[in-house]
Amino acid sequence: MKSKLFIVLFMASACMVFAASMSVQVRSCKVRETPSQLGRVIGTLEYGTAVQAGVPQQGWYPVTMADGMKGWLHESALSKKTVAMRAGTTDVAVGVSSDEVALAGKGFNEQVEAKLKTDGVFDFTWVDRMMTFHVDPDQIRAFREQGRLPGGDQ
Repeated sequence: MKSKLFIVLFMASACMVFAASMSVQVRSCKVRETPSQLGRVIGTLEYGTAVQAGVPQQGWYPVTMADGMKGWLHESALSKKTVAMRAGTTDVAVGVSSDEVALAGKGFNEQVEAKLKTDGVFDFTWVDRMMTFHVDPDQIRAFREQGRLPGGDQ
């Protein structure tokens, strides 16, 4: 009887080890039905949202949200640290402009971009334009099917 109890307790503790509380560390992320950027979107989580994450598989965590919904999030969207929405005694601003997002995507801030533009080093016209493009996952899926491109849900 003791060995059965030990096995049950061991298995329960092992399962608890594989479920970790994590926080969304990006502004917004899509929860996927399958562990793939092309997986069907089943929900969206905002910065700071806590989830229970299981064992990652090829860079994707199976997650369970507070409402019990289950899906997959890429490891780049998650942090093992608790994300707090407060700094000191005042609320943290959570909004950013599209210009700030574009600058971050280029890897630098407004002052660096201004200097590079005045020095004539780089022309960001097309980079700025690409930042406005949006392609729906269904469009990507249709394109892949039409061109008979491999990949499935990967």
